[in-house]
Parts: sequence; structure tokens; C-alpha cells
Amino acid sequence: MNPGTFELNNLNLLRPRGRDRGRKIEFKLLVLAGGYALAGALVLYLSEPVSGLNALAAAVVTTAAFFIVHIFWNKNRYRGDLFLLPVTAALSSTGLIFLFRLNPAYGMRQFAWILIGLAVLVLVTRLLANFRFLSEYKYIYAMAGIVALILPIFFGKEQGGAKSWLDFGIFQMQPSEFVKILVVLFLASFLVENREILIKGTRSMGWLSVPGPSEWAPLAAMWAISLLILVFQRDLGTALIYFSTFLAMVYIATSRAFYALFGMGLFVAGAVACFFLFDHVRARVEIWLNPWPYIDTTGYQVAQSLFAIGSGGVLGTGLGQGYPNFIPAVHTDLIFSAICEEMGLLGGVGILLLFIIFIFRGIKIALNTKDDFDALVASGATALLGLQAFIIIAGVTKLLPLTGVTLPYISYGGSSLVANFILLGLLLNISNEAESRL
Repeated sequence: MNPGTFELNNLNLLRPRGRDRGRKIEFKLLVLAGGYALAGALVLYLSEPVSGLNALAAAVVTTAAFFIVHIFWNKNRYRGDLFLLPVTAALSSTGLIFLFRLNPAYGMRQFAWILIGLAVLVLVTRLLANFRFLSEYKYIYAMAGIVALILPIFFGKEQGGAKSWLDFGIFQMQPSEFVKILVVLFLASFLVENREILIKGTRSMGWLSVPGPSEWAPLAAMWAISLLILVFQRDLGTALIYFSTFLAMVYIATSRAFYALFGMGLFVAGAVACFFLFDHVRARVEIWLNPWPYIDTTGYQVAQSLFAIGSGGVLGTGLGQGYPNFIPAVHTDLIFSAICEEMGLLGGVGILLLFIIFIFRGIKIALNTKDDFDALVASGATALLGLQAFIIIAGVTKLLPLTGVTLPYISYGGSSLVANFILLGLLLNISNEAESRL
């Protein structure tokens, strides 16, 4: 026998053991996440036995559901990233416990949505394990996304100043949460197809080489769509997330700072125009600059958010010992303020570290894959989740104007939760494909 063949066979025999050991790492991390969830639920039960019992039951079932997903992947030798599921479990558990603490009704609904999200995650990792065929339908994504964004303008229900919800009676849906998935898929497909032209350009403007109208038209279209959302849906947060994700993906695909700078200039110019033309945009900016003159009216939400974060100190007031219900919409846009009040600076930093780990693993997945489409989808999904977390946390701390977006996996919202689990599934599938090639 050829010695090289013998060594290769030994390497192949050893590889599954390494992956099994890796799944044990995932199992151990899920144990920590489950213990964290159960500890929080137990605190709620001891302080409020009636509602706390529901929280404890939901925490047990949610923890078991994450373990079931782990067991299913382990049985099917799924090789997705080992850290993303435990990180998601910790973030989702934090949201679940705090929603039960803020309003048990929201907690029960979030519990149901987490289970639905996990079921969708399993379906995505099972049915779309190889999803490169999705790159062939980019213009279908574009049309579907535009229609989904236009519908709320005419038939939507206004909540929190933004008209971005469709009411179906038994449940409500926010189409923009699912459109962000279509945006990532469309941009990944378009950028892979036009990457060389975007990098080299087809026309010269002095020292600068730029693409023609057919290549830069999507940039203008994304700018127009972002402003459309900003003006008609009054949803500054979603507009900012879409356009920032677009610029991040264009820069990743081309490594040309010109596109990012030009795109930022377009968005700033449009935002400035909206500031002078529309009252709701002007009000958001004025509150951001100085909320105190408006503390009894439009600035009340931001002021209460700052009071909550400040009163938490380093260690927090303790779970159930603060007054987060003074903050309007605390269960959705401002749940991070509640976390900082009752878990303190350390708790807030812990949440930030979990998001940083998630972003780090997403970037690593994008770097490890050999397929351009996969790499751009992974980059786009990671950028989207990271930017969404940054934008809302920056809003509640007054680093940026406050926008009505959810904190991924933590804030209350079925549309957001399910959409983010789909993005998680896409990331895991890309990781699975890259690991399977080793």
C-alpha cells in the first residue's frame, strides 16, 4: 500500500472524531445557555410565583427545543458552525426571560415564536443545505421585495410612528423583516455577476474608473427604495439597515471605498432633504440632539431609556427590581435599556459580547467558503444582523437617532425572530458546505 494513501485514510478516519468532539463543544455551550435561561426563570418564579411558573415552563421547553435541534444535527452529521446555535440560544433566552418579566402575555407569544423559529431553522438547514440555485432568481427577489415594501404603504397599520405592518386579524406581519433576506440574496447574486465590471469599471472620469449606468443603477435603486421607506413608512431604522447592508456588501465584493463613500453621500443628501421636508424626520433628529426640552412629549421615550441605563449602574438593580415599564415600547425597541437597568453595565456588555461573537463567527464563515455567492450571502447576513443590533443599541443610548427596529433574537416580534432564524440557517448551511469540503 502506498504510504501516502495509508496516511490519507488515517486522516479521514480521524476527521469524524474531531467533528463529534466539536458537537460535544456545542452541547456543553448549550448546557450553559440553558442553565442561564433556567436561572433567570427561577428568579422570576421566586419573585412572582403565578407568572413565574409560566416563565419557568417556557424556559424548560425552549432549552429542550434547542437541544433537540442539536441532537437532530448531530444525528444527521450536520457540520454547521458550532458556536452560532449556543449564542442564539443565550440571546433568545435573554429576550424570553425579560419579556416574561415585563409582560407575561408578550413572554408567552415570544415563546411560541421561538419554537416556530427553531422549526423554520431546521427546515432551512435540511431543505436548503445547498442553496446556490437561489442565485438564479435575483430579479424575482427584487420584484417581490418591492411589492412587499409597497403593500404596507397602502394597506399597512401604523405602530410606533411607522406604517410598516400588515394586519391579518389573528396575527400581524412586518414585511420589511423578510425583505431583508431577499435584499441579501439579490445583492449577492447581482454582485457575483457584475463583480469584475464593478471593480475595473467601463468608463474613465479622470483618474477614476467607474462602471456604466447598467451597473450603478442598482445603487441608485437601493437609495430610492431606502428613501421610499423613510418617507412613506416613516421607518428610519429599516431604511438605514437596508442601505448600510447594501454598502457593506458592495465594499466586500469590490474592495473599492469609492462606492461606500459615494453611497453614504447619497444617503446623507437624501436624509438632509427629508429633514427639511418631513416633520417626523425632523422630530427624530431634534430629539436625538437634545431630548430634554421635549421630555414631556416626543422626547419622553429617549429620556426614560437614559434614566433606566443610568440607574442600573455596574451590577444592575436585579431582575424584577427595576422600573423598565416606564419606558414606552420597552418590549420591542428599547428592551436593551431594560436589560441594562436590571443587569447593569456588565449585563449590557455581555449582550454586546454575544453579538460580537456572532459577527466574528459569521465573518469567519464568509472567509472559509470558496464560493463567491456563499461568501457574499454570509457577509450580507452577518452585516445585516450586526448593523441592526448596532443601530438600535446606538439609538437607545443616544449615539444615533432612535429608530424603530428590533434587537435581533431579543426584542418581541414574530416577524423579526423568524426572519433572523432564516438568516442563521443560511449562515449555518454555508458553514456546513465549507466544512464538508475539508
